[in-house]
This record gives sequence, C-alpha cells and structure tokens, in this order.
Amino acid sequence: MRFTNKVCIVTGAGSGIGRATALRLANEGASVAIVDRNEQGGNQTVDLITQQKGIALFIKCDVGIEDEIKHVVDTTVEKWGKVDVLVNNAATMTFKKVIDLTANEWDMVMHVNIRSVFLFCKYCLPHMNHGSVVNISSVHAHETTANVIPYATSKGAMEAFVRGASQEYASTKARFNCVAPGSVDTPMLRNNPNVKSGIEKLTGAIGKPEELAAAICFIASDEASFINGTTLVADGARLDIL
Repeated sequence: MRFTNKVCIVTGAGSGIGRATALRLANEGASVAIVDRNEQGGNQTVDLITQQKGIALFIKCDVGIEDEIKHVVDTTVEKWGKVDVLVNNAATMTFKKVIDLTANEWDMVMHVNIRSVFLFCKYCLPHMNHGSVVNISSVHAHETTANVIPYATSKGAMEAFVRGASQEYASTKARFNCVAPGSVDTPMLRNNPNVKSGIEKLTGAIGKPEELAAAICFIASDEASFINGTTLVADGARLDIL
C-alpha cells in the first residue's frame, strides 16, 4: 500500500472531501489524524476507518486558532513521531458583496482558508522528511463568481503559497501542491446559497468526494515525487465550459 507507515494529517475530515481523503489514506496504510471542529463528524470518520481496521485519531480543532493548530501537530507527533502528509482541506465561505462584508467576516475566511495553511506548514515542517503538503484550492482561484470574493482570494493565495514554498524548501524536505476541485457533491456545495439561488451555475460534471480523494492521494504519494509547486485542476472540465 502506498501509505504504509506514513503519518497523515487531514483538516476538515469530518465530512466531504476531507473524509473521503482520510478514508483512502487509511485504506492505503496510513495512520491518520482526523482534524475538524465538528466533533460528531470527526468521530464518525474515525469510526469508519476503524471499522475497516485502519488507524485514526480525532483531534478537535478550529483551524482559525493558532494554539489549536499547534496542539494538532504536537498531538500527532507525540503519538506517531512524525508527519509525512499534510492535507489542508478545511475551508469556509461568505456570500456577500464587498461593500456588505465586515472586516471580521473577511478575516474569518482568511484565517480558516489561508492562515491555517501557513500555520500547519510552519508547525509540521520540522517533523517532515520527504513529506508532502496538499492544499485543497478551488476553480474559484481561476474563474470565480459574484459574492464569494474572500473565498476566491484565499484560494488564489493558497496556490501562490505552494509556488513559493516549493522554492523555499528542497523536495527532500517536503513537496507542496494544490488540488483545485470544481463542483463536488459535499455539504459545502449543497448548502451554498449562490448555488441554491442560481447565481453560481453548476456547469460541467459534479464530482464525488472519492474522485477528489483519488487525485489528492496520488499527489501526496511518492509516485508523484516530481510534481512540486503546482496545481492539479480536477473539475470535470468546468473551467473549459465557463
């Protein structure tokens, strides 16, 4: 199995893409730290993994809070001794025009979507050797819609982050990449008011979380050792249609 003896951290693993990714990593031999602020969802993911005789640990965390991020990394390293794979998947959105946004709402999106990426990397890198960081971006980094500017901005910043980090650290330390999904059948998509109202058109295919997990796990694996500092768009041709 590709992730035998690997230690992985997956944020936002209580549902959707994060859960599917954690399940696949565990099925391929990894020990997985399940990170989510939703205790029920996180524990359900752990239960699904242990039912399949995998290894997982739930660590409750609000990724907008630095001390809680550090606690996740410290707990993971204390239990398993290292970090091999970090999947920064947790995200949030707002659905307002720029003039209606408060500074606190803007800051919340930036804290969860991009500041957490910086902090998880900051605290994980000292424990990585030939590691892999996979950040979950979005097609919104490339072609966005109205009323989601903070989200689109944070995803664009995420893609810039991996380009810079890949230059700052040798690939023997860690590789840094993004996977940018299009529309995926997750709670975030189903609860998106722009989708419900028709402001955001769901053109192209709607993916399954498991399909994104396959792409994420490939990029995270040693098979992708020459892929570094870039973004894999996995969107069912959505960007070609827009």
